[in-house]
Amino acid sequence: MQSDMTSRNEKLHVGIIMDGNGRWATRRGLSRVRGHEAGVEAIRRIVEAAPKHGIGTLTLYAFSTDNWRRPKTEVAALMTLLRFYLANEVQSLARNGVRLTVIGRRDRLPDGIANAIARAEDATAHGSALHLRIAVDYSARDAILNAAAKAAALTSLTREAFSQLVTGEAGLRDVDLIIRTSGEKRLSDFLLWEGAYAELHFTERMWPEFDASDLSAALASFHGRERRFGGLQAIMPDEVPSLSRV
Repeated sequence: MQSDMTSRNEKLHVGIIMDGNGRWATRRGLSRVRGHEAGVEAIRRIVEAAPKHGIGTLTLYAFSTDNWRRPKTEVAALMTLLRFYLANEVQSLARNGVRLTVIGRRDRLPDGIANAIARAEDATAHGSALHLRIAVDYSARDAILNAAAKAAALTSLTREAFSQLVTGEAGLRDVDLIIRTSGEKRLSDFLLWEGAYAELHFTERMWPEFDASDLSAALASFHGRERRFGGLQAIMPDEVPSLSRV
């Protein structure tokens, strides 16, 4: 499968809803915070594996806008982990050619985190092996709503231009595959615009357990599907139309 992917020179965009940290920990008699720590370890594994599996863009759902409703102690622990990741992973990301960007709101993050994000993005800006996008304080509906507000000032609008308003960058590939761990089967306000034609893969594996073999299985399932995009004939992944042209 991997050699076939390489021969077609695919660069897929995969989104992952990283679910199940708390349940994984609870079942083992551990604190939910320990589950989130194990989740960071899973991020390292998947970021390392992604380029080897033909993934050019990887978007990870780390913290939704709705997650602010969780207990304050858990939210504080998640923000601490975010600080830790930004402080300790950036050199490794840059060394391995990984470009990091963070999507979502930054104005509600605790003091210093927005600046740390900006520094991490600058330090990894030239990475070309993988574009790692981490969604923090993110809501797809809010992203679309904000884009619509900006679009109201334009005299003409195309799907391509609107996509740039939603995603914050030009030329971002639409999402090919969305994976959700822990057995839940919903999108939870994740990449609703970019994922309009994404294939969906749900697994019972909890996120802290998720590894390269699970990613490979999800991609094998993806490559076994016929993607028609509203037509009658399957379209190969390197022929996938952008939402701006669908």
